[in-house]
Amino acid sequence: MAGCSADFGDSLAGGASSTSSSLTPPAGPTSGSAQATESSGRGDEQRPAHDKRAVGDGTSSPAPHPGAVQKRGGGRGGVGQKTSSSAETVRLRGVLATLEVKGRAPKNNYRRAEFGQRWKDVDRNGCDQRNDVLARDLQQVEAPKGCKVLRGVLQDPYTGQVIAFQRGQRTSSAVQIDHVVALADAWQKGAQQWTPEKRELFANDKQNLLAVDGPSNMQKGAGDAATWLPRNKAFRCRYVSIQIEVKAKYGLWVTSAERDAMDRELGRCT
Repeated sequence: MAGCSADFGDSLAGGASSTSSSLTPPAGPTSGSAQATESSGRGDEQRPAHDKRAVGDGTSSPAPHPGAVQKRGGGRGGVGQKTSSSAETVRLRGVLATLEVKGRAPKNNYRRAEFGQRWKDVDRNGCDQRNDVLARDLQQVEAPKGCKVLRGVLQDPYTGQVIAFQRGQRTSSAVQIDHVVALADAWQKGAQQWTPEKRELFANDKQNLLAVDGPSNMQKGAGDAATWLPRNKAFRCRYVSIQIEVKAKYGLWVTSAERDAMDRELGRCT
């Protein structure tokens, strides 16, 4: 696919089965279009065997069957919640105003390899970035032999659904790690001028990484805020906030349409 590359490896994933649920449906339709995927990779670094990588509230409620997709309710805070106060919205608009506005550069020379090693252990904690993000974003995480997250439950920010995951070659596309600011988008908006070291750091920056529903990530591709927003409207405020912060952090620019879309979503934050 053009723009971004896919590498599912032996990542976490769900199968084809699904379970019924009384939880409420996810909000809103998907916005915009996509070109290619910023997808998940392999995580093979090891942690001590006693490290279970538990995430979440530690309750004993059973997880859905692997691959099951349940509609997520509006319970306590999490991926479905808007997070920006009025003061935070003002701050983010100030950050947005600092971003340079200009057109996209050509992307005909974009290659995923320009951003270095996939899921490198840049923070040197002994585990690659993919497994770090899975352990951070999933609940009921099982990683009995070290870094590899074998299974868990994702409260997906992009759809509002709850998805059960299990690592496996044939099921790995159910969960992917998304670059919230896509690599190909960054390439067209400043990253071509970076050093290889800076591009690799950007590609592995956990501030810009989220575990998400695989099909939604593939649909997004290299889209920016003007061409794609999460179907889950309650997460859009947080989504554009991440993009604004990351673009400011790395000195990336925005297009006029992208800036307007970001500002519009900030106006809907509560």
